[in-house]
Amino acid sequence: MQAAHEGTGGARPTAMPDAATPAGLPAGLPAHELVYRELRARVLHGVFEPGQAVTIQGLTRDLAVGMTPVREALRRLMAEGALEFRGNRRISVPVLAESDVEQLRHARIALEPDLARRACRTATAHDIAELQAIDSKLDEAIRRGNVHGYLVENHRFHARLNAVAEAPILTGLVEGLWLRFGPSLRVVCGQFGTRNLPDMHKDLVSALKLGDCEAAAVAMAGDVEQGMEMIAQAL
Repeated sequence: MQAAHEGTGGARPTAMPDAATPAGLPAGLPAHELVYRELRARVLHGVFEPGQAVTIQGLTRDLAVGMTPVREALRRLMAEGALEFRGNRRISVPVLAESDVEQLRHARIALEPDLARRACRTATAHDIAELQAIDSKLDEAIRRGNVHGYLVENHRFHARLNAVAEAPILTGLVEGLWLRFGPSLRVVCGQFGTRNLPDMHKDLVSALKLGDCEAAAVAMAGDVEQGMEMIAQAL
């Protein structure tokens, strides 16, 4: 990464200015954590596209923060595989190869249906209602052709379901996988359009209502298979 001189005499800011705090993120967190969460969301929701280069200077201007928190956030995201160091001080969003998609599919199938099964065992009526509300927003994004809204609500649905499963180790592993293929979902939306993106969320919610945990796992497996197949087609 590029070495950079801090304009504040090397002092590290402790928090982002209120005006620069990204929407939806809690105020009062250290600047490096706020920057990390914002950049992580941009990866997950396809704001950063595969192959896109990101620079410390550009992000510093964009987020109105010092270089140190940006540098720390980028290091964390590279460690998680969300970004990669390409040499010559260049950081970019990875472009998935066919073998990458196959491995991601294999890992997701191993983990996400089990999380759906676990969520089925612990879900309350309130949890199910929240999932339905998220899915309604997802449907609206699809109807309007709102790609960003689709990507945000789709991830939100899966993240909420995984939280219900109460399996933080498995959920952490799955979130790491999503960081790797999130940008590619933007490519899928560009090629197929939001109306042509199938999901099995309604089947999954129906299974949760019935307490049919195996059906929930099957619905999630189908959702994963469909999504990863479309990513493979978009390569």
